Amino acid sequence: MQYGVDGRPRVLVVDDERAIREMLAEFLDMEGYDVRVAEDGVAAVDALAHGEFDLVISDLKMPRMGGIALLDEITKQAPSAVTVIMTGFGTVETAIDAMKRGAYDYVLKPFKLDEVVHVLKRGLEKQRMAAENMRLREAVSLYKVSEAIAASLSLDQVLETVADGCIHELGADLASTWLEDGAGGFFERQTLRGPDVPADAGLGAIAGRPILERLRSDNFLLERGDTSAAFFSTQPDVAPTSLLAVPLRVQARTIGFLSACSFTTTKRFDEGQRKLLSIIASRAAAAIENARLYEDLQATFQQTIEGLAKAIDKMDRYTAGHSDRVAAYAVVLARKIGMDEGQIEIVRQSALMHDVGKIGCVLNLNKPGKLTVEEYEMFKKHPVYGRDILDPIKFLHPLIPGVHLHHERWDGRGYPLGMKGQEIPIIARIISVADTYDAMTSDRSYRRALPHQVALLEIKKCAGSQFDPDLADGFSKCIQVHREEQQSTGKKVPT
Repeated sequence: MQYGVDGRPRVLVVDDERAIREMLAEFLDMEGYDVRVAEDGVAAVDALAHGEFDLVISDLKMPRMGGIALLDEITKQAPSAVTVIMTGFGTVETAIDAMKRGAYDYVLKPFKLDEVVHVLKRGLEKQRMAAENMRLREAVSLYKVSEAIAASLSLDQVLETVADGCIHELGADLASTWLEDGAGGFFERQTLRGPDVPADAGLGAIAGRPILERLRSDNFLLERGDTSAAFFSTQPDVAPTSLLAVPLRVQARTIGFLSACSFTTTKRFDEGQRKLLSIIASRAAAAIENARLYEDLQATFQQTIEGLAKAIDKMDRYTAGHSDRVAAYAVVLARKIGMDEGQIEIVRQSALMHDVGKIGCVLNLNKPGKLTVEEYEMFKKHPVYGRDILDPIKFLHPLIPGVHLHHERWDGRGYPLGMKGQEIPIIARIISVADTYDAMTSDRSYRRALPHQVALLEIKKCAGSQFDPDLADGFSKCIQVHREEQQSTGKKVPT
């Protein structure tokens, strides 16, 4: 419900009889309404195109365009307006049909003016209640959207939530998010179509530059009708009926904008939806900035892991590539047993880091021949050293179980803690199989690499003693598929 600037309800009186138009206009003006008049449906359509009305009171029978046809136009151009039909006794059935098609009520001619006012007041009250319910639904929806935005550190998930909010909370047919590209420009990062938009409908392309130019001086852009098309670089197949855009700002810096577009004739964005999108944009801007910082942290995280893994592998030429291969085998096994992508990534990273503790072992672990007892006891400390190296780095804590416990055995005869069976974290049990397979199928200073089939037989033989039997069996099945995939891309695999 949007009253005029003076706070008065806006009424359009439509009747082909001049005396009735003027009488209603004068009386309703005295009752506190802002009144406009039209002599028939065609003139009313023109008035609706150039102004907004809370109420329309229209005669049923008029030249050029009658009340029923006008009702259809009101549904398209001013769907929130309350429509009251004026009719004589002979056309009551037609008036009732008009109510079925969206009219609020009807009054019989000749009418008493206070009866008309009474009907209009009831219509405004219904409109007010509907608007209040809508605001309540929007507030609840906004809270849910805001919470979902704030809860995520994934940029893709934040943008998906924002776009989904534009589609479902604003009723948009197209949602577009633009972000700065880091080089002084902006690019369209995500678009989303509404569920009712046909897949083959050409919705054109939003033009970022003219929207950004408007948003630099204004806090929003709200266009209706033909002027909306000026903000498309590629024109859509269907003319847009409304375009709304708001900036994404962090402090005083514009990091992008959100836009929502409607191609539906009965859907034009209003001030309430502009406020709703502005609030979503405010929450989204902070979440997008946080997500980008988190992505930068994740990139640093990956670089740290990869750098440490390479440092480990450079300790001896025989171990070159060992961490990468163990990580690849561990991922294959983790995927085989149905881990989700987040868990699989932790397995991969932990496998890359599993031997980081060898940095603390001051000895040549790949010397010819067997290690002495003293050397072997020193070697057995590398899982503990690995835990100690990672422990001060908080964001590496999820990797510690795999690094610290990958030498534990299913039968409890491993180290450093002598854990057994299901006590051993699944990540450590996975790395144990992958690590052993790569160790057996790689050259060492003291022996040549074992053939693939011999290594598999050894893993099967040690299932239930050294290895989790289910993981040993799963690895035996999935490693062959992995080998075939690697061979198909020309990569070397153990013979």
